[in-house]
Amino acid sequence: MRTLRPAQPADAKAVEIERAWVRRAQLGDAKAFQAIFERHAPAVRRFLKDLLRDSAAADEATQETFVRAHERLLLLSDAERLAGWLFGIARNVFFEHRRARRGEPLELEDEAEEGPEVLRAVLPAPNPEAVLLGRELEVELDAALGRIREARRAALLLRVDHGLCYEEIASAMGWSLAKVKNEIHRARLELRVALAGHLGGGE
Repeated sequence: MRTLRPAQPADAKAVEIERAWVRRAQLGDAKAFQAIFERHAPAVRRFLKDLLRDSAAADEATQETFVRAHERLLLLSDAERLAGWLFGIARNVFFEHRRARRGEPLELEDEAEEGPEVLRAVLPAPNPEAVLLGRELEVELDAALGRIREARRAALLLRVDHGLCYEEIASAMGWSLAKVKNEIHRARLELRVALAGHLGGGE
């Protein structure tokens, strides 16, 4: 299953490298933008797949996210906020896809290829019973995430799956800092309630 992991501090060297990529890409360096794409596209795609719950749609939305990012790159003034800025664009692309698909039933696809990424390794024991239970928990978590309203789920994923700080999430979601904290808190509570039977009724 997915694991709720704390946000990790940004590596200073990585930030400096990305700052250089952004500067070069803003000047028209295609290789620099390709480097940005290669570093961030997997996380953006995972975020979009968790929201759209469809691999093909996530691929399309990821491409659209980076097309828009390229078009708007000159608007990015703080390279340290690159990840949050990209997730903000992805979030807008997601809502557009959702509106376009409104009225269509959402079908849950087989997650065998990647699986959800939010609470993995809750039960790391290697015995067969634990492995089986871990798979059952993963299915339950995926279903529980699907029942959280989309904007709240997006905020939770940005925090626990992608390691964004609250300020970055506020920027990506267009929310106040207080709303970010409140929505993530509510999302965590909803997950705990949904998974209580599998996790011994609480912490």
